[in-house]
Amino acid sequence: MTNPRGPSGRKVIKALERAGFYVKRKKGSHVVMRRDNPFAQVVVPDHRSVGTGTLDVIIEGCRLNNR
Repeated sequence: MTNPRGPSGRKVIKALERAGFYVKRKKGSHVVMRRDNPFAQVVVPDHRSVGTGTLDVIIEGCRLNNR
């Protein structure tokens, strides 16, 4: 059995909470997280493993990087 490539959705959610995001709503296995100031909103899949491409999109969407 292979190891998952990325972190779990729950780990991503916890990291975003530490960065000032909160859970806006949840539908099925997807969690909408929001930060009010500065405004940003991202959708995090609550899966066992979040793919690296999806993680890149989440990071870009919440403006945690300095690009």
